[in-house]
Amino acid sequence: MKSALFVLSLSLAGMVQAQKIHYNLRMTKPQNHYFEVEMQISEFKPGDLTVKMPVWAPGSYLVREFSKNVNLVRAYDEKGAELKVDKTSKNAWKISATKAKKVSIQYEVYAFELSVRTSFLDLTHGFVSNSGVFCYLDGYKDKAGTVTVYPYKSFKVITTSLEKTNMQFGDERSETFQFPNFDVLVDSPFEVGNQEVFDFTVDDTKHTVALYGSGNYDVDELKSDMARIVKAENNVFGNKNPNKNYTFIVHNVVNGQGGLEHVNGCVLSVNRWTYGNGYKDFLSLVAHEYFHLWNVKRIRPIQLGPFNYDEECYTSLLWVMEGFTSYYSELLLVRAGFHTKDEYLRKLQGTLNYVEGSVGSRVQPVSHSSYDAWIKGYRPNENSANTTMTYYSRGAVLGAYLDAVIIDKFNGTKCLDHFMQYLFDEFYTKKNRGFTEQEFQDALEKFLGQDMDYFFDKYVNGTEIPNYNEVFSKIGLDITYIGKAVISFGASLSQEEGRCMVKGIRAESAAETAGLSVGDEVISVDNIRVDNSALESYMGALGEGETCKLLIAREEQIMELNFVMSMYERPSFKFEPNGTAKNKFDYWLRNI
Repeated sequence: MKSALFVLSLSLAGMVQAQKIHYNLRMTKPQNHYFEVEMQISEFKPGDLTVKMPVWAPGSYLVREFSKNVNLVRAYDEKGAELKVDKTSKNAWKISATKAKKVSIQYEVYAFELSVRTSFLDLTHGFVSNSGVFCYLDGYKDKAGTVTVYPYKSFKVITTSLEKTNMQFGDERSETFQFPNFDVLVDSPFEVGNQEVFDFTVDDTKHTVALYGSGNYDVDELKSDMARIVKAENNVFGNKNPNKNYTFIVHNVVNGQGGLEHVNGCVLSVNRWTYGNGYKDFLSLVAHEYFHLWNVKRIRPIQLGPFNYDEECYTSLLWVMEGFTSYYSELLLVRAGFHTKDEYLRKLQGTLNYVEGSVGSRVQPVSHSSYDAWIKGYRPNENSANTTMTYYSRGAVLGAYLDAVIIDKFNGTKCLDHFMQYLFDEFYTKKNRGFTEQEFQDALEKFLGQDMDYFFDKYVNGTEIPNYNEVFSKIGLDITYIGKAVISFGASLSQEEGRCMVKGIRAESAAETAGLSVGDEVISVDNIRVDNSALESYMGALGEGETCKLLIAREEQIMELNFVMSMYERPSFKFEPNGTAKNKFDYWLRNI
């Protein structure tokens, strides 16, 4: 930090006496990738103060240790005298402020990881994912405050969902924003640079879209198509949109990474050329993150807000939060007129076959997948496919299952929309809180008027394959099992620098039985040298019970393995509309 910054900051401290918390955010040298942060605290009880940096970002269920990017923390009183600062834990600093009336805490944050959940700064733009940039005063997360952003000299636009204030703290290029509590501050990222900005209004909600990076997008097309999606989503919830303003921050980059929801907006990271052949995937991502406006941010497990930023916040309901959202992200493209019914059914069939055809689906219940997101979901290894199933995909399939149950139960007059409305009204509107796992089941049973223990015991807390046809045939869709046993090597391969390398082993497969491991190089089969393609062809010609010898290299040691070909049946299903229950089928896949 420069000494001039300290002097300026201390002079500004006198201007925020009415505010208990005020932040100054600077980016004076973007090429070094450091945000310069000052946290001003006033009107506090004399004594020690503890400030903390969150260890995770809401919506991304992994402890990321954001404090690793924080340089030396310094503190000063209202006279400029330096105060003692002690680091007391991995993400906490104690400031000795017994005699101080105002405290200025200053630090730098290294920001060079452009994702939807981490911060980035260079000469092209700055993206501030607030959970990894702003500390909070321990015990005062519920206090309101302000943030003044000082953009780099060549940056002309600041985009955030936070409300601007008329208070002026800095120079004419700075802007000051207000927040009601730290949870909202964390949930309101900043895009600072020269992004293209446009807006559109649906019903009474203004939507601002900020586009960083070049791409093959068409603004007029985006305005129209994003508005159609928003309108379809409003309809799901009975046109009860809790926001008057909503902000999309879109990063057009080489390798898109998806999206992250926020209370009044979202961040999307997409390939810059996605607006051509991948355009529907972009619209699906828009639909997914916008749906979180309700599902996660308002309809939520009780553990997901107010947040504990110091440690993991476990819940077994991510299959509802992310899974139902994934289900709607494609279904809404039907309602908004982007998918045909056939296109949608092909996508749903693909999702179901991925879920039920995965070995991990028979090992990990979706409730465990939700709970263990913190330790498994974001930390996959070479064995994850054998032991885990994503709550996104399996939750989407269970969302479709429940939708079919509801549509049949109410004879095509109600659907999953109405249950989501019920959750929104009962817990967000009336109680202003989240729900427990038992309260969620109780709400579903009350809505349906029937016991749902079988559903939770077998499909949520268990790993059974539902009788899909029994449910979906009643709303006009036959789901037929078409899985059959075939010969199967059981290993996935890749060609790397001329070597045939083992990248994955299916549990209980012929490859596992033979003793192959991930990382092995397969040199030859029955004394014939092979590459990736030749090995797959050779194995494909073997019959059940036929044998061969594999010569492999493991950690530079040569080994010979005896291989016996075996059969494997991968569960698989086929969808076909049956022409019956047409009113229910058309209601399910309606275009609004």
